Amino acid sequence: MTDDLFVTHRGLLFTVAYEMLGSAADAEDVLQDSWLRWNQVDRSEVRDPRAYLVRIVTRQSLNHLRASARRRESYVGEWLPEPLLTSPDVADDVELAESVSIAMLTVLETLGPTERAVFVLREVFDVPYDEISEAVDKSPAAVRQIAHRAKEHVTARRPRVAVDRAEQEAVVAKFLAAANSGDLQGLMDVLAPDVVSVADGGGLVRGAAPRPIHGADKIARYLIGGLAKLGLPFEGKPTWVNGHPAVRGEIGGELAGTISFEIEGGRITRIFSVANPQKLGRLDVAAQLVR
Repeated sequence: MTDDLFVTHRGLLFTVAYEMLGSAADAEDVLQDSWLRWNQVDRSEVRDPRAYLVRIVTRQSLNHLRASARRRESYVGEWLPEPLLTSPDVADDVELAESVSIAMLTVLETLGPTERAVFVLREVFDVPYDEISEAVDKSPAAVRQIAHRAKEHVTARRPRVAVDRAEQEAVVAKFLAAANSGDLQGLMDVLAPDVVSVADGGGLVRGAAPRPIHGADKIARYLIGGLAKLGLPFEGKPTWVNGHPAVRGEIGGELAGTISFEIEGGRITRIFSVANPQKLGRLDVAAQLVR
């Protein structure tokens, strides 16, 4: 029965941990620790197993966030969340898809651990303030203040722009066609003039820009010219990453990374490229993200 309850809510618990940590590998570690703790609980004293499990996972995620802070600070180059292969169905839940997008997870990295936990639990999973207070060991009044502050912080850095699935897929298709054919002008046409490209190679990948690149012209020339200089047979394929249309990049038929986008007004405003091989382990089987 203990195992059954944990398995029943596993998709939710993984999603909570992943949104708090930005790493599927770390989320799996948290779930393992949480399962061990859950098996030590006297279930006769648990009124709401779902809420209790979310509380355990939240506390374990907070511990993990605090313990990994130094590791993040010493990371080589730009740090981006670990991409997850998802089915197009995730996009049907607009709020969930927005919350797990690479763009949103990147913004959540700018919050402190407690702020991130409160924001995720309240804004994404609509957990009541009193339950959040138990999970983060703060009073309900303090949680309300933290939630308000965190929401203002996120909104200032990620204003919500509604882009429907058809528009996203069309823009990504144009990007793919231009990138695969080496069409410099076609690539510039699909990029906003002030587009920013961020790449995460973890210091392990030749050709991954160590710092963000700004501007359509620079980015287009870097993407097309850089691969040409390396003499690598790059091919981009359409896929779904973190609830949004994205690109699976392959070199010589082998997975080399993912490219995700922010899109506004029919053009790409931000590019997130993850090439660190240590972050590419969850791109063969679709992750079960639920709330």
